[in-house]
Amino acid sequence: MHKEPLFILFVCFVLGIFFQDYFLLSDVSIYILLISSALSVSLVAVKNFYFYKIRPVLFGFLAFTIGIFMHFHHSQKPELPVLKSKETITFKIIKKLNSNEKNRRYEIDAWKDEAHFKSVLSFPKTEKDLDFKHYYKGEVYINQIEKPYNDFQFDYGKYLSRKGIYFQSYLPNSFKFAQREDLLFAEKIKQRRLETLAKIDQTAIKKRSREFAKGIILADRTEMDQETVRDFRDSGTMHILAISGTHMAIIFGVILLILNFIFPPKYRRPKILLALILIWSFAIFIDFGNSVVRSCVMISVYYTFILLQRKTDLLHSMALAGFVILLLNSNQLFEVGFQLSFAAVFGIYWFNQPILKYLPKARNKFQNFMLNILSISLSAQLGTVPLVIYYFHQYSAVSIVANLVIIPFAEIVIVFSLLMVILISLSIDFSWLNSMYDELITFTLKGIHFFGDADSLMHRMIPLTLLEVLLLYLLFYFLRFSIQKLTIKNVSMVIYFALVFVSLRAMLNYKAEKSDEVLVHQFFKEKVISVKERNSVVFYSSENADQEKIKQYIIEPYLTSRRTKNYSVVFIPRNISSAEFQKQKHEVARQ
Repeated sequence: MHKEPLFILFVCFVLGIFFQDYFLLSDVSIYILLISSALSVSLVAVKNFYFYKIRPVLFGFLAFTIGIFMHFHHSQKPELPVLKSKETITFKIIKKLNSNEKNRRYEIDAWKDEAHFKSVLSFPKTEKDLDFKHYYKGEVYINQIEKPYNDFQFDYGKYLSRKGIYFQSYLPNSFKFAQREDLLFAEKIKQRRLETLAKIDQTAIKKRSREFAKGIILADRTEMDQETVRDFRDSGTMHILAISGTHMAIIFGVILLILNFIFPPKYRRPKILLALILIWSFAIFIDFGNSVVRSCVMISVYYTFILLQRKTDLLHSMALAGFVILLLNSNQLFEVGFQLSFAAVFGIYWFNQPILKYLPKARNKFQNFMLNILSISLSAQLGTVPLVIYYFHQYSAVSIVANLVIIPFAEIVIVFSLLMVILISLSIDFSWLNSMYDELITFTLKGIHFFGDADSLMHRMIPLTLLEVLLLYLLFYFLRFSIQKLTIKNVSMVIYFALVFVSLRAMLNYKAEKSDEVLVHQFFKEKVISVKERNSVVFYSSENADQEKIKQYIIEPYLTSRRTKNYSVVFIPRNISSAEFQKQKHEVARQ
């Protein structure tokens, strides 16, 4: 704890959050733990060698109990109103969400009489966008979000409950609205962002270029087409599309570069302070976000160390960013973006320097830049790959090459996109600049599509349990020492955990293969029956059902959870009798 005390305390704090989320301790138990840990830390003041020796343990226990307390505080379930399936409600929007084929979607604050609640609202695309400047009133179809029917399905209800949302509703095209007179400062900023997004939509730039600019600068992918998102995801370059640390570092660098041209060198400190104020203003404008806040905190801490002429420390910066985010809302820990963001930073910290030692020495600045991109990409990939497979059950081997090619080019794209958004927000329009931007983004998207279309290198439906993830991270932990120094001891540790991982995986595969089961899967109004016998599954589905969505939301998740890819689908007519269904089922089993 002497070398990285803040990071170790942060790890203890995170473990406390996980502990409370799993065990759900009562408030009495939590207060007893909190008081006990506080009293234990006070023993450090006692001049006793034993107490001084266990000081790190006492502080770690205190951080652990604070994590438990904060998550208990942030996980309190509100008293929910009793609502009918059809209600007239008054509401205002909190946030715009990703759209689907037919509807726009929003997070809303709603009222029914005196009862207050939050909901996800779906609204037809044919209607005009909702905004922050109005209250709305209309008759909605509403229901409380239920738990998934099966263990392999994504628990959407739990995901929303971490945001304090327990209802989902649908608003038809008939509603009333009234101008708001109580718009908060934060809501005025959100409204300004919406207006900027609307301005971008009104330009002569091609639709895909508009949506790209909105996503890469203003963190709005709500209207982006699924093909573009899939290309970024399959090529392993999704972090370029999402606002991440790379974006914030580049934007901060641009701000600092401009300020260096405006102010003389003697104003170095005021320039850095002004740049920090501007980067935080930008973060507020794009509605924050885990990676944005983390990046801003880390940039702020890094340059604070520089201003104070202290040695910079990546882990301290990361731990401080994590404390800031989780103290405000501990539920952010369970966001995939939060976990991937911190895993990538830790991967860079853990592997970047060891990997650089094996790469050839750079002869110029360009070579140094490219070698650093390669080592950082590899390090970030190692840090995030277990989580990527655990959450998305897929991985593309082309992602390392794609990042190596795209990242240097991404700096130009980000700066150009930032310039375009600023000009559009100021209502400045240059047709020749629009054409240049269109060509640049079209070329970029074609490159992303080329990498994302490499199906032979894409591995899908990869099963991975949490225990397997932990073993992979243990393996990667010892891998660093083998990279640094190739000794029998270091290599043997890597081989040991690799064998443990392979053995566990073989055991889980064997267990899954031996289990037989029959399940009924509910998909909206449709029912899908699965019959698993050893390593093969037969799905019985209505011939009129949407087979693509059933494959995406039922078949593939089930096969992944049961660790098999051997399946067939039998289409059942809607009016088939029970006897005919049983006959057909036995016929399929016999074949």
